[in-house]
Amino acid sequence: FFLSSRRRHTRSASVSWARRCVQETGINAEYMGIRQIKAMVRVLKKRRTYCKNKCKKHTIHKVTQYKKGGESDKTQGRRRYDDKQKGYGGQTKPIFHKKVKTTKKIVLKLECSVCKGKWFLPIKRAKSIELIEENQRKKGGKKTKVAGQTQALS
Repeated sequence: FFLSSRRRHTRSASVSWARRCVQETGINAEYMGIRQIKAMVRVLKKRRTYCKNKCKKHTIHKVTQYKKGGESDKTQGRRRYDDKQKGYGGQTKPIFHKKVKTTKKIVLKLECSVCKGKWFLPIKRAKSIELIEENQRKKGGKKTKVAGQTQALS
């Protein structure tokens, strides 16, 4: 009953087969190696990580979400498209409407607080991202051991 897939001969057949196994048998998804896509990801606004620009050591980085810049009117492709669209004849090139993916790959922009160097860090797929402060972290989220006792960071 597992092998009756219509997408048997595609590249993603093994993935869809594994997903169906998980759904039908109730096996843990992590055990099967399938990552669950989250609806929302919570990321801290400040992160202590390695600065690969000038510092070459761990420093505090300011975290923001990467946004695509505005499209330039002077690029070759835009000029060619505008020339083709001129005059009569309606729409000359196809406009893509069949959007399938419901999530985007989240990209974080990290800025070093010391040298102001910027770099990008792509993370997993998610529908949305929420940048939070350290004190907004859930209770019992991150704990540290201090002399044999567990204390929550605040």
